[in-house]
Amino acid sequence: MPPPAPGSNDTPVAERWASLPEDLIRLVSSRVLAGDLLDYVRFRAVCGSWRSATASPRGRGVFDPRFHPRRWMMLPEDHGLHPGHPHLRGYIRFLNLDTGTFVRAHLPLFSDHCAVDSVDGLLVLLRDQDSAVRLVHPFTGDIVELPPLATVLPQLGILLDSLPAPHRIKRLAESICSSVSFSGGTITVMLALHRYGLCHPGPAMDSVKLEIFQIDPPVKEGVGSGYVLHPPKLIATVPDGNLIMPVHLVECDSEVLVLGYKDMTWSQIAVFKLTDLVMQRNRGLVFGRE
Repeated sequence: MPPPAPGSNDTPVAERWASLPEDLIRLVSSRVLAGDLLDYVRFRAVCGSWRSATASPRGRGVFDPRFHPRRWMMLPEDHGLHPGHPHLRGYIRFLNLDTGTFVRAHLPLFSDHCAVDSVDGLLVLLRDQDSAVRLVHPFTGDIVELPPLATVLPQLGILLDSLPAPHRIKRLAESICSSVSFSGGTITVMLALHRYGLCHPGPAMDSVKLEIFQIDPPVKEGVGSGYVLHPPKLIATVPDGNLIMPVHLVECDSEVLVLGYKDMTWSQIAVFKLTDLVMQRNRGLVFGRE
């Protein structure tokens, strides 16, 4: 008896799914990838035909923004088990902010690296021994090597430059804010570095006036003219006594949050919505010990 023709009712269900046209497989996979990277990985694992018809994230996980794990965050462990702790055996837990799913990724780099930031789910790491900057995809293992900060460190203050390498990197990691852009296969990384030694916390810090400015993109003033960058606009002022330096802006579900410490004990973190501050509504949440 001849075998059943593909697509006939006598064909096993698995074979019928595997025989889907490649253009349909790619269309469905693009929809899956738009939702979550790991769902896309599971989609490719269904069968060989689906895997061969779709692009592998490995090898292009950093350069191609489609494969960035945007809604995943690295989850800190309890009991002082920091990333790279020997008891973790190189594994790090990640949390999906949409579904609450946990996964473990093997990242042995943390044995001699320190995470300084996360952009689009990619990890910005500093290597202990030479302050090399590395952009890492936590799930594919792809790494982009960037220039080290060795020549910059002496400019950030004597206190920082005099520390032993591992402690210096960890101290530096506390004050770096990064931005990464991807265009045409080119990666541009911008790091904002705090200069140690120019700002000495003390009682006077409680009276610092915290203002938030908005910088709009350059605009054309008229036909044939070049682009003009207008001065920053003051959009909000943090009420006195609510936050002290350092203050951070964090995006959460399309809402910009303003975070900072409540006082110099650094035992309480205050959180405000930027929209509330713009509207001069003094609403906020405080987390921590009294």
